[in-house]
Amino acid sequence: MTSDLWTFALRLYTEPGVERACLRLQEAGADVCLLLTACWLGRRGATFDASRLDALNKVCEPWQEQVVKPLRELRQNWRTQAQDDQALAGLREQIKALEMDAERKLLARLEGATDGWAEGGLEQVQPWLMGICPGLEGADRDALDLLRVAALAL
Repeated sequence: MTSDLWTFALRLYTEPGVERACLRLQEAGADVCLLLTACWLGRRGATFDASRLDALNKVCEPWQEQVVKPLRELRQNWRTQAQDDQALAGLREQIKALEMDAERKLLARLEGATDGWAEGGLEQVQPWLMGICPGLEGADRDALDLLRVAALAL
């Protein structure tokens, strides 16, 4: 298994159905970086508890709100106009690259926040995912299950 969060996240995200499942969960209010971190922690056997989740949220929320979301919104707002404007399409691609770099830096911060958390126990993917996304139903629950199965298959 991959040791660093970024490499794990990239591998997991390319698994069949994972990107779509993550975007569906994002639409339901979940944070994709936290979902990927949950899978990574669970695969490593780090025990889930609410105080650990709170610590991750304290790292994640400000960065998402101040850095990632504004970049994402700008990129998404330019989607239609960029189809007919090559200059704008090029800028949109640059913003997409900045957004990905911001997510990479967030994952590094999340990984750093987990330093010293015990590893090597039984896998804990399900508890971590349920902690991040409590009370999901229907298609959102199916997306969460797909993410769990893909993480365990890595």
